[in-house]
Amino acid sequence: MILRSASRAIRTSALSFLLICAATAAQAQEDVAAFYRGKTIRMMAGVAAGAGTDLIARMLARHLVNHIPGHPSIVPQNMPGAGSLQMANNLANQAPRDGTVFGAPLNGMPTAPLMTPKTARFDPTKLIWIGSIYRSNNFAYVWHTAPVQTLEQLKTQEVLLGTPGPGSGSYDLSLLSREVLGLKFKLVRGYEGSTQVNIAMERGEIHAQIVGWDSFKAAKPSWIPDRVITILGHYSLEDPPELRPYPRIVDLARTEADRQALRLVLARQSYGRPFFLPPDVPPARVEALRRAFDATVRDPAFLAEAEQMKIDVSPMTGEEVQALIAQVHETTPAAVVERVRAIMEAP
Repeated sequence: MILRSASRAIRTSALSFLLICAATAAQAQEDVAAFYRGKTIRMMAGVAAGAGTDLIARMLARHLVNHIPGHPSIVPQNMPGAGSLQMANNLANQAPRDGTVFGAPLNGMPTAPLMTPKTARFDPTKLIWIGSIYRSNNFAYVWHTAPVQTLEQLKTQEVLLGTPGPGSGSYDLSLLSREVLGLKFKLVRGYEGSTQVNIAMERGEIHAQIVGWDSFKAAKPSWIPDRVITILGHYSLEDPPELRPYPRIVDLARTEADRQALRLVLARQSYGRPFFLPPDVPPARVEALRRAFDATVRDPAFLAEAEQMKIDVSPMTGEEVQALIAQVHETTPAAVVERVRAIMEAP
Protein backbone atom coordinates (compact mmCIF):
# COMPACT_ATOMS: atom_id res chain seq x y z
CA MET A 1 0.00 0.00 0.00
CA ILE A 2 2.79 2.37 0.95
CA LEU A 3 4.66 1.51 -2.25
CA ARG A 4 1.59 2.17 -4.41
CA SER A 5 1.07 5.53 -2.72
CA ALA A 6 4.72 6.46 -3.21
CA SER A 7 4.56 5.42 -6.87
CA ARG A 8 1.39 7.48 -7.37
CA ALA A 9 3.05 10.49 -5.75
CA ILE A 10 6.10 10.18 -8.01
CA ARG A 11 3.91 9.98 -11.13
CA THR A 12 1.91 12.98 -9.97
CA SER A 13 5.08 14.98 -9.31
CA ALA A 14 6.54 14.04 -12.70
CA LEU A 15 3.34 15.03 -14.48
CA SER A 16 3.25 18.33 -12.60
CA PHE A 17 6.88 18.99 -13.58
CA LEU A 18 6.15 18.30 -17.26
CA LEU A 19 3.12 20.57 -17.17
CA ILE A 20 5.15 23.34 -15.58
CA CYS A 21 7.88 22.93 -18.25
CA ALA A 22 5.30 23.03 -21.03
CA ALA A 23 3.68 26.12 -19.57
CA THR A 24 7.05 27.80 -19.17
CA ALA A 25 7.99 27.04 -22.80
CA ALA A 26 4.63 28.32 -24.02
CA GLN A 27 5.03 31.50 -21.97
CA ALA A 28 8.55 32.03 -23.37
CA GLN A 29 7.22 31.57 -26.91
CA GLU A 30 4.44 34.09 -26.23
CA ASP A 31 6.94 36.54 -24.72
CA VAL A 32 9.13 36.25 -27.85
CA ALA A 33 6.12 36.77 -30.11
CA ALA A 34 5.04 39.80 -28.08
CA PHE A 35 8.55 41.27 -28.34
CA TYR A 36 8.83 40.83 -32.10
CA ARG A 37 5.27 41.83 -32.98
CA GLY A 38 5.47 45.14 -34.88
CA LYS A 39 9.29 45.19 -34.74
CA THR A 40 11.75 45.56 -37.63
CA ILE A 41 14.82 43.33 -37.75
CA ARG A 42 17.87 44.57 -39.65
CA MET A 43 19.79 41.98 -41.61
CA MET A 44 23.28 43.41 -42.15
CA ALA A 45 25.22 41.98 -45.10
CA GLY A 46 28.94 42.62 -44.86
CA VAL A 47 29.23 43.08 -48.63
CA ALA A 48 28.04 45.49 -51.29
CA ALA A 49 24.56 45.21 -52.76
CA GLY A 50 24.34 42.66 -55.58
CA ALA A 51 27.17 40.42 -54.35
CA GLY A 52 26.38 36.73 -53.94
CA THR A 53 26.36 36.94 -50.13
CA ASP A 54 23.95 39.88 -50.33
CA LEU A 55 21.57 38.13 -52.74
CA ILE A 56 21.47 35.01 -50.56
CA ALA A 57 20.89 37.06 -47.39
CA ARG A 58 17.97 38.85 -49.05
CA MET A 59 16.51 35.52 -50.14
CA LEU A 60 16.71 34.25 -46.55
CA ALA A 61 15.05 37.43 -45.25
CA ARG A 62 12.08 36.98 -47.58
CA HIS A 63 11.26 33.61 -46.02
CA LEU A 64 12.64 33.81 -42.46
CA VAL A 65 10.07 36.47 -41.58
CA ASN A 66 7.31 33.84 -41.91
CA HIS A 67 8.79 31.65 -39.18
CA ILE A 68 9.76 34.13 -36.44
CA PRO A 69 7.14 34.39 -33.65
CA GLY A 70 5.30 37.69 -33.91
CA HIS A 71 6.19 37.98 -37.61
CA PRO A 72 8.40 41.10 -37.54
CA SER A 73 9.52 42.69 -40.78
CA ILE A 74 13.12 42.17 -41.94
CA VAL A 75 14.98 44.94 -43.72
CA PRO A 76 18.24 43.97 -45.50
CA GLN A 77 21.03 46.54 -45.27
CA ASN A 78 24.64 46.59 -46.49
CA MET A 79 27.79 47.45 -44.58
CA PRO A 80 30.70 46.45 -46.84
CA GLY A 81 34.33 46.90 -45.92
CA ALA A 82 37.42 44.90 -44.95
CA GLY A 83 36.03 41.55 -46.07
CA SER A 84 32.86 42.04 -43.93
CA LEU A 85 34.93 42.81 -40.80
CA GLN A 86 33.50 46.34 -40.65
CA MET A 87 30.02 44.87 -40.26
CA ALA A 88 31.18 42.19 -37.80
CA ASN A 89 33.02 44.74 -35.63
CA ASN A 90 29.92 46.92 -35.60
CA LEU A 91 27.52 44.14 -34.62
CA ALA A 92 29.85 42.73 -31.97
CA ASN A 93 30.56 46.05 -30.27
CA GLN A 94 27.84 48.59 -31.09
CA ALA A 95 24.63 46.94 -32.30
CA PRO A 96 21.63 46.31 -30.01
CA ARG A 97 21.79 42.96 -28.20
CA ASP A 98 18.08 42.33 -28.25
CA GLY A 99 17.65 40.15 -31.33
CA THR A 100 16.68 42.95 -33.72
CA VAL A 101 19.83 42.84 -35.81
CA PHE A 102 21.85 39.98 -37.25
CA GLY A 103 24.72 39.64 -39.67
CA ALA A 104 25.42 37.93 -42.98
CA PRO A 105 29.23 37.84 -43.24
CA LEU A 106 31.70 36.47 -45.71
CA ASN A 107 32.59 33.03 -44.47
CA GLY A 108 36.18 33.99 -43.66
CA MET A 109 34.97 36.24 -40.86
CA PRO A 110 34.85 33.60 -38.07
CA THR A 111 38.59 32.83 -38.40
CA ALA A 112 39.65 36.45 -38.99
CA PRO A 113 40.58 37.07 -35.31
CA LEU A 114 43.09 34.22 -35.55
CA MET A 115 44.66 35.50 -38.75
CA THR A 116 44.24 39.29 -38.64
CA PRO A 117 43.66 40.19 -34.96
CA LYS A 118 44.51 43.86 -35.54
CA THR A 119 41.43 44.37 -37.72
CA ALA A 120 39.00 41.81 -36.23
CA ARG A 121 37.82 43.31 -32.94
CA PHE A 122 35.52 40.52 -31.81
CA ASP A 123 35.51 36.97 -30.48
CA PRO A 124 33.58 34.75 -32.94
CA THR A 125 33.00 32.13 -30.25
CA LYS A 126 31.01 34.71 -28.27
CA LEU A 127 28.87 35.72 -31.24
CA ILE A 128 25.62 33.75 -31.46
CA TRP A 129 25.35 31.71 -34.65
CA ILE A 130 21.81 30.97 -35.84
CA GLY A 131 22.59 28.65 -38.75
CA SER A 132 24.15 28.19 -42.17
CA ILE A 133 22.33 27.66 -45.46
CA TYR A 134 24.99 25.54 -47.11
CA ARG A 135 28.55 24.34 -47.00
CA SER A 136 30.70 26.30 -49.41
CA ASN A 137 33.51 25.71 -51.87
CA ASN A 138 35.76 28.44 -53.23
CA PHE A 139 37.13 28.47 -56.75
CA ALA A 140 39.47 30.64 -58.79
CA TYR A 141 38.58 32.00 -62.21
CA VAL A 142 39.99 34.41 -64.79
CA TRP A 143 38.44 36.48 -67.54
CA HIS A 144 38.51 34.73 -70.89
CA THR A 145 41.07 37.24 -72.28
CA ALA A 146 43.45 37.05 -69.29
CA PRO A 147 47.09 36.20 -70.04
CA VAL A 148 46.82 33.05 -67.89
CA GLN A 149 44.18 30.44 -68.70
CA THR A 150 45.37 27.34 -66.81
CA LEU A 151 46.58 26.46 -63.33
CA GLU A 152 49.85 25.25 -64.82
CA GLN A 153 50.46 28.67 -66.40
CA LEU A 154 49.68 30.34 -63.05
CA LYS A 155 52.72 28.65 -61.55
CA THR A 156 55.02 30.79 -63.71
CA GLN A 157 52.94 33.74 -65.02
CA GLU A 158 51.42 36.54 -62.94
CA VAL A 159 47.77 37.60 -62.97
CA LEU A 160 46.07 40.55 -61.28
CA LEU A 161 43.49 39.38 -58.73
CA GLY A 162 40.86 41.73 -57.29
CA THR A 163 39.92 41.46 -53.62
CA PRO A 164 37.95 43.36 -50.96
CA GLY A 165 40.51 42.64 -48.24
CA PRO A 166 41.14 40.35 -45.24
CA GLY A 167 38.35 37.90 -44.50
CA SER A 168 37.32 37.52 -48.12
CA GLY A 169 38.09 34.35 -50.06
CA SER A 170 39.91 36.34 -52.72
CA TYR A 171 42.28 37.88 -50.19
CA ASP A 172 42.98 35.01 -47.81
CA LEU A 173 43.14 32.22 -50.37
CA SER A 174 45.15 34.19 -52.92
CA LEU A 175 47.76 35.09 -50.28
CA LEU A 176 47.95 31.49 -49.12
CA SER A 177 48.11 30.26 -52.72
CA ARG A 178 50.96 32.63 -53.44
CA GLU A 179 53.02 32.11 -50.28
CA VAL A 180 52.36 28.39 -49.65
CA LEU A 181 51.56 26.95 -53.08
CA GLY A 182 53.68 29.25 -55.25
CA LEU A 183 50.90 30.53 -57.51
CA LYS A 184 51.51 33.92 -59.11
CA PHE A 185 48.60 36.00 -57.86
CA LYS A 186 49.25 39.76 -57.64
CA LEU A 187 46.63 41.30 -55.38
CA VAL A 188 44.73 44.49 -56.18
CA ARG A 189 42.95 45.42 -52.93
CA GLY A 190 40.17 47.73 -51.87
CA TYR A 191 37.10 46.59 -53.81
CA GLU A 192 33.79 46.70 -51.90
CA GLY A 193 32.92 43.17 -52.90
CA SER A 194 32.81 40.54 -55.62
CA THR A 195 30.35 42.60 -57.68
CA GLN A 196 32.86 45.42 -58.06
CA VAL A 197 35.64 42.93 -58.82
CA ASN A 198 33.55 41.40 -61.60
CA ILE A 199 32.92 44.85 -63.08
CA ALA A 200 36.66 45.52 -63.01
CA MET A 201 37.25 42.20 -64.79
CA GLU A 202 34.82 43.17 -67.53
CA ARG A 203 36.67 46.46 -67.96
CA GLY A 204 40.00 44.69 -68.25
CA GLU A 205 41.42 46.27 -65.10
CA ILE A 206 42.13 42.93 -63.42
CA HIS A 207 42.20 39.28 -64.48
CA ALA A 208 41.09 37.03 -61.63
CA GLN A 209 38.95 36.46 -58.57
CA ILE A 210 38.35 33.75 -55.93
CA VAL A 211 34.77 33.38 -54.63
CA GLY A 212 32.31 30.84 -53.28
CA TRP A 213 30.79 28.54 -55.89
CA ASP A 214 27.16 28.99 -54.81
CA SER A 215 27.48 32.76 -54.37
CA PHE A 216 28.93 33.01 -57.85
CA LYS A 217 26.13 30.96 -59.41
CA ALA A 218 23.56 33.19 -57.70
CA ALA A 219 25.23 36.41 -58.88
CA LYS A 220 26.48 35.40 -62.37
CA PRO A 221 24.58 32.31 -63.55
CA SER A 222 25.36 32.88 -67.24
CA TRP A 223 29.10 33.42 -67.06
CA ILE A 224 30.14 29.76 -67.09
CA PRO A 225 27.81 28.58 -69.89
CA ASP A 226 28.62 31.72 -71.90
CA ARG A 227 32.36 31.00 -71.44
CA VAL A 228 33.28 34.55 -70.49
CA ILE A 229 35.44 33.15 -67.68
CA THR A 230 37.87 30.26 -67.34
CA ILE A 231 37.91 28.22 -64.13
CA LEU A 232 41.50 27.62 -62.99
CA GLY A 233 40.63 25.26 -60.14
CA HIS A 234 38.83 24.88 -56.83
CA TYR A 235 39.78 24.77 -53.15
CA SER A 236 37.45 22.02 -51.96
CA LEU A 237 38.83 19.33 -49.68
CA GLU A 238 35.99 16.95 -50.60
CA ASP A 239 36.01 17.23 -54.42
CA PRO A 240 32.24 17.75 -54.99
CA PRO A 241 30.70 16.52 -58.27
CA GLU A 242 30.09 19.97 -59.80
CA LEU A 243 33.73 20.96 -59.34
CA ARG A 244 35.28 17.58 -60.12
CA PRO A 245 36.09 18.50 -63.77
CA TYR A 246 38.47 21.23 -62.55
CA PRO A 247 41.88 20.97 -60.85
CA ARG A 248 41.91 20.73 -57.06
CA ILE A 249 44.28 23.49 -56.01
CA VAL A 250 44.88 22.08 -52.52
CA ASP A 251 46.66 19.11 -54.10
CA LEU A 252 49.58 21.46 -54.82
CA ALA A 253 50.49 21.40 -51.10
CA ARG A 254 53.87 19.74 -50.71
CA THR A 255 54.16 19.17 -46.94
CA GLU A 256 51.94 18.42 -43.98
CA ALA A 257 52.65 21.92 -42.64
CA ASP A 258 51.32 23.34 -45.91
CA ARG A 259 48.21 21.19 -45.66
CA GLN A 260 47.60 22.32 -42.05
CA ALA A 261 47.80 25.96 -43.13
CA LEU A 262 45.30 25.28 -45.91
CA ARG A 263 42.92 23.45 -43.56
CA LEU A 264 42.82 26.45 -41.22
CA VAL A 265 41.91 28.87 -43.97
CA LEU A 266 39.53 26.41 -45.63
CA ALA A 267 37.62 25.74 -42.39
CA ARG A 268 35.29 28.50 -43.63
CA GLN A 269 33.97 26.15 -46.30
CA SER A 270 32.54 23.78 -43.69
CA TYR A 271 30.20 26.40 -42.24
CA GLY A 272 29.64 27.93 -45.67
CA ARG A 273 27.02 30.66 -45.52
CA PRO A 274 26.46 31.44 -41.82
CA PHE A 275 24.37 34.09 -40.03
CA PHE A 276 24.93 35.45 -36.54
CA LEU A 277 23.62 37.63 -33.71
CA PRO A 278 25.64 39.91 -31.43
CA PRO A 279 26.59 38.50 -28.00
CA ASP A 280 24.21 38.49 -25.03
CA VAL A 281 20.89 38.27 -26.88
CA PRO A 282 18.24 36.85 -24.48
CA PRO A 283 18.24 33.03 -24.70
CA ALA A 284 14.53 32.72 -25.53
CA ARG A 285 14.97 34.96 -28.59
CA VAL A 286 18.09 33.06 -29.63
CA GLU A 287 16.15 29.80 -29.45
CA ALA A 288 13.26 31.29 -31.43
CA LEU A 289 15.53 32.65 -34.18
CA ARG A 290 17.50 29.41 -34.44
CA ARG A 291 14.34 27.34 -34.78
CA ALA A 292 12.92 29.88 -37.25
CA PHE A 293 16.08 29.47 -39.33
CA ASP A 294 15.75 25.67 -39.21
CA ALA A 295 12.13 25.90 -40.36
CA THR A 296 13.04 28.32 -43.15
CA VAL A 297 15.66 26.09 -44.74
CA ARG A 298 13.04 23.29 -44.86
CA ASP A 299 10.32 25.57 -46.22
CA PRO A 300 9.24 24.45 -49.74
CA ALA A 301 8.94 28.08 -50.89
CA PHE A 302 12.49 28.82 -49.73
CA LEU A 303 13.84 25.66 -51.35
CA ALA A 304 12.10 26.49 -54.62
CA GLU A 305 13.68 29.96 -54.73
CA ALA A 306 17.08 28.50 -53.79
CA GLU A 307 16.77 26.06 -56.69
CA GLN A 308 16.01 28.95 -59.06
CA MET A 309 19.19 30.66 -57.83
CA LYS A 310 21.13 27.39 -58.32
CA ILE A 311 21.94 27.13 -54.61
CA ASP A 312 22.40 23.65 -53.19
CA VAL A 313 20.89 23.91 -49.70
CA SER A 314 22.82 21.80 -47.16
CA PRO A 315 22.04 23.54 -43.87
CA MET A 316 23.65 23.48 -40.46
CA THR A 317 21.87 24.43 -37.24
CA GLY A 318 23.11 27.34 -35.17
CA GLU A 319 24.34 24.92 -32.54
CA GLU A 320 26.39 23.03 -35.16
CA VAL A 321 27.95 26.21 -36.51
CA GLN A 322 28.70 27.41 -32.95
CA ALA A 323 30.44 24.12 -32.12
CA LEU A 324 32.47 24.04 -35.35
CA ILE A 325 33.75 27.60 -34.90
CA ALA A 326 34.69 26.85 -31.30
CA GLN A 327 36.52 23.70 -32.42
CA VAL A 328 38.59 25.58 -35.01
CA HIS A 329 39.62 28.18 -32.44
CA GLU A 330 40.36 25.69 -29.68
CA THR A 331 42.17 22.93 -31.58
CA THR A 332 44.25 24.59 -34.30
CA PRO A 333 47.94 24.32 -33.31
CA ALA A 334 49.52 27.64 -32.33
CA ALA A 335 52.35 27.15 -34.84
CA VAL A 336 49.86 26.85 -37.70
CA VAL A 337 48.03 29.98 -36.56
CA GLU A 338 51.29 31.91 -36.33
CA ARG A 339 52.38 30.85 -39.78
CA VAL A 340 49.09 31.81 -41.42
CA ARG A 341 48.94 35.06 -39.46
CA ALA A 342 52.41 36.02 -40.66
CA ILE A 343 51.28 35.42 -44.25
CA MET A 344 48.09 37.46 -43.81
CA GLU A 345 49.88 40.37 -42.13
CA ALA A 346 52.67 40.61 -44.72
CA PRO A 347 52.74 43.94 -46.60
